Amino acid sequence: MAPPVCVIINASAHSDAAAHVELNRFFDAAGIQIEIKLTTSAKNVLEEVSAAILREPSTIIVGGGDGTLNAAAGLLIGSGIALGVLPLGTFNHFAKDLHVPLDIESAVGTIAEGYCSQVDVGAVNDHFFLNNASLGIYPQLVETRHLQQQRLGRGKWPASIWAALAVLRRYPFVEVLLNIDGKWLARRTPFVFVGNNRYEMQGFRIGARARLDRGELSLYVANRTGRLGLVRLALRALFRRLDQARDFDTVCAKHIEVQARRKHVHVATDGEIRIVETPLRFRVMPGVLKVIVPKPQPAASG
Repeated sequence: MAPPVCVIINASAHSDAAAHVELNRFFDAAGIQIEIKLTTSAKNVLEEVSAAILREPSTIIVGGGDGTLNAAAGLLIGSGIALGVLPLGTFNHFAKDLHVPLDIESAVGTIAEGYCSQVDVGAVNDHFFLNNASLGIYPQLVETRHLQQQRLGRGKWPASIWAALAVLRRYPFVEVLLNIDGKWLARRTPFVFVGNNRYEMQGFRIGARARLDRGELSLYVANRTGRLGLVRLALRALFRRLDQARDFDTVCAKHIEVQARRKHVHVATDGEIRIVETPLRFRVMPGVLKVIVPKPQPAASG
């Protein structure tokens, strides 16, 4: 009899509590015996994933948001162990870009099918990211949002709105010197955004990625200056009218170096804030993470 598959759940992720209760039923229906480990922090996730890896399983299933998946994936890189994704976070960007269903029963069905893909992982210095890393306005937004949630008990969405207003009042800009595959670029900008593969920045798929296996980074540097320019940029993003030529310097690259005046800067990696020593050296690691994804649909015959 095969040993149970380890399912590591971040119980503090913003998700439907009933989903945890239903997991055993869904996996039983799929013919998979599981062992659930509940965690409450990124540190606990690391401990549980490390312990699970020692058993040399073929699959480890992780439930939570992008930060939880980031923590788990950092240990699974290059291991050959498949990561099964249960989207239990608020935004679930990684799951969406993998086309993993967002309802738990369907996500379990995807895991049960067992179809795997090798996807890229980004890195900045010694820190990995599945989605993106950024400096400038976004880390400030995340920090302010966390304070709103912890001190005032606001939900994530109201806290995000209040955080955006507070950060805009501070008029945040950073001065950076960028080395993009050997070419230098100086900018004063509200943010530098580096994606693991190419992001859509206009149209109805704004913020999504069509591929996670192109072996490239995407760089977006906002070229709007002034508080009014920031507001216009936010409004254009809200109404999906961003123009890459007008609103951003954008390029795809293999290696990106960011130099700043400060010795250490705040960097957001998959929504988690880190203090990272400069210069920031970004690179892409092609195909190092094995992930369970939906089976490709056969092309319709014409």
